[in-house]
Amino acid sequence: MNLVTRIDLLERLGNWMQQNPEQWQAAKEKAGRLNPWFSPGFTNLAVDNIVSRFLQRPLLEAWVKRYHLPDSNTAPAKVGVVMAGNLPLVGFHDFLCVFITGHKIVIKLSSKDEVLLKTIVEQLYEWDERTRDLIQFAEVLKGCDAYIATGSNNSGRYFDFYFGKYPHIIRKNRSSVAILDGKETPDMLSALADDIQLYFGLGCRNVTQLYVPEGYDFIPLLEALKKYDHLADNHKYKHNFDYHLALLIMNSKFYMNNGSVVLAENVSPFSPVSQVHYQYYNQPKETLATELAKDEQIQCVVGVGDIPFGKAQYPELSDYADGVDTMQFLSDLKLQ
Repeated sequence: MNLVTRIDLLERLGNWMQQNPEQWQAAKEKAGRLNPWFSPGFTNLAVDNIVSRFLQRPLLEAWVKRYHLPDSNTAPAKVGVVMAGNLPLVGFHDFLCVFITGHKIVIKLSSKDEVLLKTIVEQLYEWDERTRDLIQFAEVLKGCDAYIATGSNNSGRYFDFYFGKYPHIIRKNRSSVAILDGKETPDMLSALADDIQLYFGLGCRNVTQLYVPEGYDFIPLLEALKKYDHLADNHKYKHNFDYHLALLIMNSKFYMNNGSVVLAENVSPFSPVSQVHYQYYNQPKETLATELAKDEQIQCVVGVGDIPFGKAQYPELSDYADGVDTMQFLSDLKLQ
């Protein structure tokens, strides 16, 4: 299967997902039943982003042109991919990278997201039988030539042990931060609320920590975050909110709360669901942004001059997780 055919299939897949046939609707509904974090609105948002930002032919052609991919991959490697399941189809970009470079992919799905990608792949099987040789699923990954694995810091140690002797990309815990200066407009704060609360705040691109100057007025931000009050209708989110609020109260910690999200001072960039950490800074924003960009725990730095407010959850094809160029890794992959 040559490169043009693979792009044809991906373009067709984007059109199919956008048309939302009954089969795809049923898959999304089932995914939501199995994982209450996959609300219909957030699942549709993830799908719309994939369709509009990944599966458009001009975007795909411009993307692969940067890597000088050959028309045919005459020596495809078998690439094992361990996918996360914190967001709907969060592993799709890895799948896309392996497929478009012409390598064979063996996918270990997360138990939290077992339905959506399988449905997509079954559709590709139906359109072109050759994809059965290129895309497979497995409960245990072994006998692969290279590995891409995404998980927690704990699972990262496991991945290092088993996959470290092979060419690999191993991703661990990351989160995102925003730098504020108190001059944000209501529209900017509304956009920041999206960065914080889309997908219930579960993604590595979600802002979970704020850097603010001394004397920062949090009231406008708390008001802006009320646009996501409806998240408390999700029982899992509400349980997190009640539990972590109770911990702060019992430990006599200072906090701010608007009824659906809690702000608490904390140096950690990793905050629980329904909570956002903040800390104060007293250095130039540009210096702080440069320091944060070097932090291996930080995926995105949101704010003026960095990723604009409201754009953290809308990655492009070339926005690689952990800053590691997956396409270059796969393009350079040579069988020994």
